[in-house]
Amino acid sequence: MAERRKRMTGKERREQLIEIGRALFAQRGFDGTAVEEIAAKAGVSKPVVYEHFGGKEGLYAVVVDREMTRLLGMVTQGMSDGIHYRGKLEGAALALLEYIEESTDGFRILVRDSHAASGTGTFASLISDIATHVEYLLADEFEKHGRDGRLAPMYAQMLVGMVAMTGQWWLEVRRPRREEVAAHLVNLAWNGLSDLEATPRLRPRSRRT
Repeated sequence: MAERRKRMTGKERREQLIEIGRALFAQRGFDGTAVEEIAAKAGVSKPVVYEHFGGKEGLYAVVVDREMTRLLGMVTQGMSDGIHYRGKLEGAALALLEYIEESTDGFRILVRDSHAASGTGTFASLISDIATHVEYLLADEFEKHGRDGRLAPMYAQMLVGMVAMTGQWWLEVRRPRREEVAAHLVNLAWNGLSDLEATPRLRPRSRRT
Protein backbone atom coordinates (compact mmCIF):
# COMPACT_ATOMS: atom_id res chain seq x y z
CA MET A 1 0.00 0.00 0.00
CA ALA A 2 1.39 3.37 -0.94
CA GLU A 3 2.41 5.57 1.93
CA ARG A 4 -0.05 8.36 2.55
CA ARG A 5 1.22 11.88 2.01
CA LYS A 6 1.91 13.83 5.16
CA ARG A 7 -0.87 16.26 5.94
CA MET A 8 0.23 19.89 5.72
CA THR A 9 -0.04 22.17 8.70
CA GLY A 10 -2.09 25.33 8.29
CA LYS A 11 1.08 27.39 7.95
CA GLU A 12 2.55 25.05 5.33
CA ARG A 13 -0.69 25.09 3.33
CA ARG A 14 -0.80 28.88 3.46
CA GLU A 15 2.76 29.13 2.13
CA GLN A 16 1.98 26.62 -0.60
CA LEU A 17 -1.01 28.64 -1.75
CA ILE A 18 1.04 31.85 -1.73
CA GLU A 19 3.72 30.31 -3.95
CA ILE A 20 1.16 28.89 -6.37
CA GLY A 21 -0.73 32.17 -6.48
CA ARG A 22 2.49 34.10 -7.01
CA ALA A 23 3.41 32.01 -10.05
CA LEU A 24 -0.07 32.26 -11.58
CA PHE A 25 -0.43 36.00 -10.95
CA ALA A 26 2.95 36.58 -12.59
CA GLN A 27 1.96 34.54 -15.63
CA ARG A 28 -1.64 35.63 -16.10
CA GLY A 29 -2.28 38.65 -13.91
CA PHE A 30 -4.99 39.06 -11.30
CA ASP A 31 -7.95 38.93 -13.67
CA GLY A 32 -6.60 35.95 -15.58
CA THR A 33 -6.16 33.81 -12.48
CA ALA A 34 -9.04 31.84 -10.98
CA VAL A 35 -9.47 30.46 -7.47
CA GLU A 36 -10.37 27.11 -9.03
CA GLU A 37 -6.95 26.88 -10.68
CA ILE A 38 -5.11 27.88 -7.52
CA ALA A 39 -6.99 25.22 -5.57
CA ALA A 40 -6.45 22.57 -8.24
CA LYS A 41 -2.69 23.13 -8.36
CA ALA A 42 -2.54 22.90 -4.58
CA GLY A 43 -4.65 19.74 -4.57
CA VAL A 44 -7.31 21.26 -2.32
CA SER A 45 -10.89 22.45 -2.64
CA LYS A 46 -11.85 26.08 -3.25
CA PRO A 47 -13.09 26.55 0.35
CA VAL A 48 -9.52 25.98 1.59
CA VAL A 49 -8.33 29.03 -0.37
CA TYR A 50 -11.20 31.08 1.02
CA GLU A 51 -10.45 29.83 4.53
CA HIS A 52 -6.87 31.10 4.39
CA PHE A 53 -7.29 34.32 2.40
CA GLY A 54 -10.98 35.11 2.07
CA GLY A 55 -10.69 34.77 -1.71
CA LYS A 56 -8.41 35.60 -4.61
CA GLU A 57 -8.20 39.24 -3.56
CA GLY A 58 -6.78 38.36 -0.16
CA LEU A 59 -4.17 36.04 -1.63
CA TYR A 60 -3.14 38.65 -4.18
CA ALA A 61 -2.78 41.28 -1.46
CA VAL A 62 -0.43 39.02 0.51
CA VAL A 63 1.68 38.27 -2.57
CA VAL A 64 1.99 41.94 -3.56
CA ASP A 65 2.75 43.07 -0.02
CA ARG A 66 5.55 40.51 0.33
CA GLU A 67 7.12 41.51 -2.96
CA MET A 68 6.91 45.23 -2.26
CA THR A 69 8.41 44.74 1.20
CA ARG A 70 11.25 42.62 -0.17
CA LEU A 71 12.12 45.01 -3.00
CA LEU A 72 12.00 48.10 -0.79
CA GLY A 73 14.15 46.33 1.81
CA MET A 74 16.77 45.30 -0.75
CA VAL A 75 17.02 48.79 -2.26
CA THR A 76 17.18 50.42 1.17
CA GLN A 77 19.92 48.00 2.22
CA GLY A 78 21.77 48.65 -1.03
CA MET A 79 21.77 52.38 -0.33
CA SER A 80 22.92 51.87 3.24
CA ASP A 81 25.94 49.83 2.10
CA GLY A 82 27.63 53.00 0.87
CA ILE A 83 28.55 56.15 2.77
CA HIS A 84 29.31 58.34 -0.22
CA TYR A 85 26.53 59.15 -2.66
CA ARG A 86 27.91 57.33 -5.66
CA GLY A 87 28.22 54.21 -3.54
CA LYS A 88 24.60 54.55 -2.44
CA LEU A 89 23.47 54.94 -6.03
CA GLU A 90 25.49 51.91 -7.10
CA GLY A 91 24.03 49.85 -4.27
CA ALA A 92 20.46 50.85 -5.06
CA ALA A 93 20.74 50.15 -8.79
CA LEU A 94 22.39 46.80 -8.23
CA ALA A 95 19.80 45.83 -5.59
CA LEU A 96 16.90 46.46 -7.98
CA LEU A 97 18.51 44.38 -10.73
CA GLU A 98 19.35 41.65 -8.22
CA TYR A 99 15.71 41.55 -7.14
CA ILE A 100 14.56 41.28 -10.77
CA GLU A 101 16.99 38.43 -11.40
CA GLU A 102 16.18 36.49 -8.25
CA SER A 103 12.46 37.29 -8.01
CA THR A 104 11.34 37.54 -11.61
CA ASP A 105 7.77 36.45 -10.89
CA GLY A 106 7.51 39.00 -8.10
CA PHE A 107 8.71 41.84 -10.30
CA ARG A 108 6.33 40.84 -13.09
CA ILE A 109 3.46 41.10 -10.62
CA LEU A 110 4.58 44.52 -9.37
CA VAL A 111 5.07 46.07 -12.79
CA ARG A 112 1.59 45.05 -13.87
CA ASP A 113 0.58 48.11 -11.80
CA SER A 114 -0.92 46.12 -8.98
CA HIS A 115 -4.64 45.51 -9.06
CA ALA A 116 -6.76 47.57 -6.69
CA ALA A 117 -7.57 44.33 -4.88
CA SER A 118 -4.06 44.26 -3.46
CA GLY A 119 -4.87 47.00 -0.98
CA THR A 120 -1.17 47.83 -0.86
CA GLY A 121 -0.82 50.30 -3.71
CA THR A 122 0.88 50.06 -7.07
CA PHE A 123 4.38 49.80 -8.44
CA ALA A 124 4.26 53.57 -8.85
CA SER A 125 3.60 53.97 -5.13
CA LEU A 126 6.52 51.67 -4.35
CA ILE A 127 8.81 53.74 -6.57
CA SER A 128 7.53 56.82 -4.76
CA ASP A 129 8.50 55.24 -1.43
CA ILE A 130 12.01 54.56 -2.70
CA ALA A 131 12.25 58.09 -4.09
CA THR A 132 11.40 59.45 -0.64
CA HIS A 133 14.47 57.70 0.78
CA VAL A 134 16.63 59.10 -2.01
CA GLU A 135 15.13 62.56 -1.55
CA TYR A 136 16.60 62.97 1.92
CA LEU A 137 20.03 61.91 0.71
CA LEU A 138 19.92 64.38 -2.16
CA ALA A 139 18.65 67.22 0.03
CA ASP A 140 21.71 66.88 2.27
CA GLU A 141 24.04 66.76 -0.72
CA PHE A 142 22.41 69.79 -2.34
CA GLU A 143 22.73 71.85 0.81
CA LYS A 144 26.39 70.92 1.22
CA HIS A 145 27.09 72.26 -2.26
CA GLY A 146 24.97 75.38 -1.97
CA ARG A 147 22.16 74.15 -4.20
CA ASP A 148 18.45 74.52 -3.60
CA GLY A 149 17.37 71.58 -1.42
CA ARG A 150 13.76 72.11 -2.46
CA LEU A 151 14.66 70.56 -5.81
CA ALA A 152 15.65 67.26 -4.17
CA PRO A 153 12.19 65.60 -4.54
CA MET A 154 12.20 66.23 -8.29
CA TYR A 155 15.70 64.88 -8.75
CA ALA A 156 14.86 61.86 -6.61
CA GLN A 157 11.94 61.01 -8.89
CA MET A 158 14.21 61.40 -11.92
CA LEU A 159 16.88 59.07 -10.55
CA VAL A 160 14.53 56.39 -9.26
CA GLY A 161 12.38 56.55 -12.37
CA MET A 162 15.41 56.03 -14.57
CA VAL A 163 16.49 52.97 -12.60
CA ALA A 164 12.97 51.52 -12.46
CA MET A 165 12.33 51.90 -16.19
CA THR A 166 15.69 50.35 -17.01
CA GLY A 167 14.79 47.48 -14.71
CA GLN A 168 11.57 46.84 -16.61
CA TRP A 169 13.50 46.77 -19.89
CA TRP A 170 16.16 44.43 -18.45
CA LEU A 171 13.46 42.09 -17.14
CA GLU A 172 12.88 40.95 -20.72
CA VAL A 173 16.30 41.22 -22.38
CA ARG A 174 18.55 40.08 -19.49
CA ARG A 175 21.70 41.36 -21.08
CA PRO A 176 24.21 42.62 -20.42
CA ARG A 177 24.72 41.17 -16.94
CA ARG A 178 23.27 43.09 -14.02
CA GLU A 179 26.59 44.52 -12.77
CA GLU A 180 27.25 46.03 -16.18
CA VAL A 181 23.77 47.48 -16.44
CA ALA A 182 24.11 49.00 -12.96
CA ALA A 183 27.49 50.49 -13.88
CA HIS A 184 26.04 52.20 -16.95
CA LEU A 185 23.05 53.48 -14.97
CA VAL A 186 25.36 55.05 -12.43
CA ASN A 187 27.58 56.37 -15.20
CA LEU A 188 24.67 58.32 -16.70
CA ALA A 189 23.25 59.47 -13.38
CA TRP A 190 26.59 60.46 -11.89
CA ASN A 191 28.47 61.88 -14.87
CA GLY A 192 25.72 63.01 -17.24
CA LEU A 193 25.72 62.61 -21.00
CA SER A 194 28.43 65.22 -21.46
CA ASP A 195 30.99 63.39 -19.33
CA LEU A 196 30.25 59.67 -19.69
CA GLU A 197 33.00 57.20 -18.85
CA ALA A 198 33.96 55.04 -21.84
CA THR A 199 33.93 51.75 -19.91
CA PRO A 200 32.14 52.25 -16.58
CA ARG A 201 32.65 49.73 -13.79
CA LEU A 202 31.08 49.37 -10.38
CA ARG A 203 33.53 49.91 -7.59
CA PRO A 204 34.19 46.94 -5.25
CA ARG A 205 31.76 46.96 -2.33
CA SER A 206 34.56 47.81 0.09
CA ARG A 207 35.33 51.02 -1.86
CA ARG A 208 31.73 52.22 -1.88
CA THR A 209 32.15 53.30 1.71
